[in-house]
Amino acid sequence: MTIPTFGDSLTALRDATPLIHCITNYVAMNSTANVLLATGASPAMLHATQEVSEFVALADALSVNIGTLSSPWAESMLLAARTAREHNTPWVLDPVAVGATRYRQTVCADLLALQPSVIRGNASEILALNGLAHQGRGVDATASTDDAITAAMALAERQQCIVAMTGERDRVTDGKACYTINGGHPLMPRVTTLGCGLSALVAAFVAANPDEPLNASSAAVACFAAAGERAGETAKGPGSFYVALLDALYQLTPDELNHFARREVSDVL
Repeated sequence: MTIPTFGDSLTALRDATPLIHCITNYVAMNSTANVLLATGASPAMLHATQEVSEFVALADALSVNIGTLSSPWAESMLLAARTAREHNTPWVLDPVAVGATRYRQTVCADLLALQPSVIRGNASEILALNGLAHQGRGVDATASTDDAITAAMALAERQQCIVAMTGERDRVTDGKACYTINGGHPLMPRVTTLGCGLSALVAAFVAANPDEPLNASSAAVACFAAAGERAGETAKGPGSFYVALLDALYQLTPDELNHFARREVSDVL
């Protein structure tokens, strides 16, 4: 079977306009919705326990982000993830600052038991999830993806899922194969919630390309990196960068994504 190009994966997303159910944090709701809309997916932001199960059953994918965690939200996340698993709906876990508190670690352990399709986090978060004695500092990565690649591959193999670890160099792995993705721009860490939006975008790519989750997740990360690279060409600071990023996601063509992949993506460590 021929593996689709990253451009093919982007085309599939735009053709399908997948509905992505996002249980995300207060800070990220607006920006995450804009990232999905700009790229070609359809966002929905629901977190009430009374309706998440019903809505997950309608959605094409689920994205769970634990950023502004609380007990009611944790209950909703678990209900949603359980429903996604029952319906074979792909779902993405974004374990924001999981190393910071025991509560976050407990909730993430419960979510991991429900077998996410993809885990998207920074190196510190991946190290923490893999059970290493590494404490993250808030939502910022204090380790590099080079430091954490072994942990990422071990986590992917143990969970039987894809791990998309983002940083100065992005790594996407299923525990056996691994894509390394360069690109992006130094202003990206200066804009809050971009990682949250990327997690939802990964969910959208996997929903539209369900037979190739590793390739689809890598395509999503490459799409974001390519758009960030383009946005950085004109941005004068974090504010203009965010606007330029949305425009770049909207304007990015499948051919341009393939050209970026040929320059900046490799399947070696």
